[in-house]
Amino acid sequence: MGKMCGGHMVAWILLLVGGLNWGLVGIGGFAGANWNVVNLLLGAWPQVEWIVYILVGVSAVMMLFKDKCKMCMAAK
Repeated sequence: MGKMCGGHMVAWILLLVGGLNWGLVGIGGFAGANWNVVNLLLGAWPQVEWIVYILVGVSAVMMLFKDKCKMCMAAK
């Protein structure tokens, strides 16, 4: 993982949570169950659920450009 600035650390955590959630969605699909943890926790607030999905997507884009981040390079 290496040294990262605070923003990229948050992005990494969001990607980890998002990846685990999508893995559970896939397994739950085969099991015939809803294992979407984000939906189970935030299903009563669909707008908040959508914001979480957007943040995971933005995190993926941020991690694509991690090598160009001046703050991350200074942390090394």
